[in-house]
Amino acid sequence: MRNLKIIDHPLLKHKLGYLRDKNTNSSDFREIVKEISKILAYEAMKDWTQLETISIETPISKTTTERIVNPPVVVSIMRAGNGMLDAVLSMIPISSAGYIGIYRDKFIRNTVEYYFKMPENVAGKNILLCDPLIATADTIVAAIDRLKQYKVGRIKVLSILASKVGLEKVFYFHPDVEIYIINMEQEINEAGYLIPGLGDAGDRLYQTK
Repeated sequence: MRNLKIIDHPLLKHKLGYLRDKNTNSSDFREIVKEISKILAYEAMKDWTQLETISIETPISKTTTERIVNPPVVVSIMRAGNGMLDAVLSMIPISSAGYIGIYRDKFIRNTVEYYFKMPENVAGKNILLCDPLIATADTIVAAIDRLKQYKVGRIKVLSILASKVGLEKVFYFHPDVEIYIINMEQEINEAGYLIPGLGDAGDRLYQTK
């Protein structure tokens, strides 16, 4: 999986342990997701080359500095992706945001889109696509399909956990996409949950069931 980036770091392992723990409350869960999301954004932006050099003055002297131009659009796959969105935007505050509401319907065995909103002139824009978990990968594949209909630029997916089979599916349909995670799970159960996983990210973020 050439385009898979697993960020291996002791601090992330420490934080992931609290996300996995069923006794971690919703408030703490949200904060830890935000902390991890900032690190994912940092890693995803490491190779950003669209910079401009401008002149500024420090309190001491004149100098030049570099600033990001043509920033990526940060896109949330609702609703769990919303738990990552503000944290990523805090790292790249000049970015705009988009939203995709999509879920997998177990009865029709297909994905259903219920909301899609992007900034104007999204064509050619690089995308940071946020979803904490990739299990069956049906929703992430459908979201990437939709984004490509708008002729966006490079797509990077920011997730916390992903299943091996889900990653294989994403790369089968979209080998050009890059995925950033902190751990690969080897299994998913019959209900489509990652094992050991951390449960339903949306429910744990927002205290729903």
